[in-house]
Amino acid sequence: MELVPVRKTSASGAVFDQLIAELVAGRLEPGESLPAERALTERLGVNRQAVREALQRLAQAGLVKINQGEPTRALDYRRSAGLDLLPQLLFGAGGTLDVEVARSIIEMRALIGPEAARLAATRFRAEMLPALEAVVTEMSATEDLGSLARLDLDFWDLLIDGADNIAYRLAFNSLRETYEPMAASLSAVIAGELTDIDAHRTIVAAIGSSDGHAAEVAARALLARGSVAITEALATLTSGDES
Repeated sequence: MELVPVRKTSASGAVFDQLIAELVAGRLEPGESLPAERALTERLGVNRQAVREALQRLAQAGLVKINQGEPTRALDYRRSAGLDLLPQLLFGAGGTLDVEVARSIIEMRALIGPEAARLAATRFRAEMLPALEAVVTEMSATEDLGSLARLDLDFWDLLIDGADNIAYRLAFNSLRETYEPMAASLSAVIAGELTDIDAHRTIVAAIGSSDGHAAEVAARALLARGSVAITEALATLTSGDES
């Protein structure tokens, strides 16, 4: 394992960051033992408590299994971890974007969004409309793509609230945390989606009419514009890396 002495203020957080990077990078196979706590404290230059706290966080994240009296072993994160791992997976060593993870996020976004719109219409509550209309009005008043990207996230956040589905809410939270840092840079790619104010208004109108089918169709069409654009951009990025 490629570890370096910790120099951050939060020792346990720094240990966690290094160990999760090692595990996600696949430098430990599932079932393989991590170094013993004493070895980790020496190699990382921290106390044992910091190492134990970091290992507990890794266990809670589904990345390792801790058995008292036995070595801590790596797990196959693809089978044991949750959506909270997405931010760590999106950017690899040196901050390099993982194209496959980015594509997965966009695909999940395109699936959850239309269903959330359908549920928001089916479970319509009158107090939803003013907030949605306010966001769309604000979107129509700006041409700045970065601002539009932030407002668009707020728009979908409100739809998730309207869907009243805790599983979608938690999934969206993880997706937003992962997507938000790259939203500004992606705004030019999905400009066609962000600037389609009429499509946003169509979704709001369908929700206000409790028309789940219309809301789903409109949301799917809107998100498809961005999904196609991002998929094409990622494909270009991949081909550029291979050339």
